[in-house]
Amino acid sequence: MNICKFTAAAIVCAMAAWPVSANEFEAPLRKVSGEIASGWLKDPAIVEAVKKQNQANANISQDEIVALDKKWRAETGAGDQPMIKAVLANGLSKFLKSKKEESGGLFTEIFVMDNKGLNVGQSDVTSDYWQGDEAKWKKTFSVGANALHLSDVEKDESTQTFQSQISLPVVDPKDNSVVGAITLGVNVELLAQ
Repeated sequence: MNICKFTAAAIVCAMAAWPVSANEFEAPLRKVSGEIASGWLKDPAIVEAVKKQNQANANISQDEIVALDKKWRAETGAGDQPMIKAVLANGLSKFLKSKKEESGGLFTEIFVMDNKGLNVGQSDVTSDYWQGDEAKWKKTFSVGANALHLSDVEKDESTQTFQSQISLPVVDPKDNSVVGAITLGVNVELLAQ
């Protein structure tokens, strides 16, 4: 008889037995995503920041995107981080940090991307600046206003928690157009409580 229940120990038990996917927590992850989509995701702090960056980067080339991503990646391991510091200090990043703190540990990270997949704001430093080549952006921004992408559950080495990522489009409530995307790392151990 399997005595595993949805506790931190059970998640470890399940991870040891077979690969766990986001589907194991799909219902609670969908509930969290619905609460976010109908709540603070519509905040002008998010929508306007994304629209402003979309306008600023309207004519950016793919070569320029790649160069920015390389610069960001180089800065993640450097002592001098002007690009990273500028993003972390902006108003949207401060807003996202507050949402992460208010979650009581449920959110391990939050970051918002523009219409090119470039970071606009984030609660924590991401490993790269361009997300446009990843499922979190491709399966939300490119799909439409009602898109939802749930990643597999993985152990996050930096937080030592099991997490899944919820990704949603950022929608302008004025005209229901998709202007960007958001990804939230969710500590699935807290979903089970």
